[in-house]
This record gives sequence, structure tokens and C-alpha cells, in this order.
Amino acid sequence: MRDDRQRIDRWLWHARLVRTRTAAAELAESGRVRLNGDRVTASSRPVKIGDVLTVALGGSVKILKVQGLSERRGGAPDAEALYEDLSPPPTPREEGHEETAVAVREPGAGRPTKRERRALEKMRHRGPQ
Repeated sequence: MRDDRQRIDRWLWHARLVRTRTAAAELAESGRVRLNGDRVTASSRPVKIGDVLTVALGGSVKILKVQGLSERRGGAPDAEALYEDLSPPPTPREEGHEETAVAVREPGAGRPTKRERRALEKMRHRGPQ
């Protein structure tokens, strides 16, 4: 084996993007990985330092530049040293912070009154007015 290249499934596993090597092979063969802009369809495709990977994982897309190769799977700090994350920062919606109006009550204020409940229902079903 050449020291300047590594199989893409092994690299994905060593970089801790997936939990198992089998999952890394399935990810590579599924077509959800691009290597320098070209779709990867084989888990045996070699990667080298300087390559740019685009990986679709769990509803988000990561853009990673290969900074190193590894012979063994190490801890998280070792895995982070293998790549540079070029992904744009996540939008507030991707982080789980949706921009919706939220009714806030003071702690210890008790149950809402009938008027407050009607206002809450109106806001929930019709949106902000």
C-alpha cells in the first residue's frame, strides 16, 4: 500500500464521520460522498492529502479538506487533525432554533386566565397578527 493514499471508507471511519467501517463503505457506495467534485461510488476509491470531500450526513452537508491520513482509528482529537472543516456555519433552522413566537410566563405566575388561554390559542392557530 502507498503511504500517500488511503481508501475512502477507511478515511471516513478514521475521521470519525461514521461509527463503523461498514457504515463508511455504505456511505461511500451510496453516492452521498464527492471527492474533488466527482461522485464516489466505490468504497475503495483512494484519497490523498489536499483532496476535498463533500459528505451528506444526516440532513446536513460537510465540506472537508483532507489534512492527514492515519493507520489506526484514534480518539476525537486525533480524528479532527485529519481534516479541515470548510463547511459554512449552520443556519439557525439547522441548529434547531426556529424563529417562532414563544409565549413566556413568569415562574410562579400560576395557570393562564381564560383571556390569556384564548390569546394563546389564537396565536397558535392563526399565527402572529
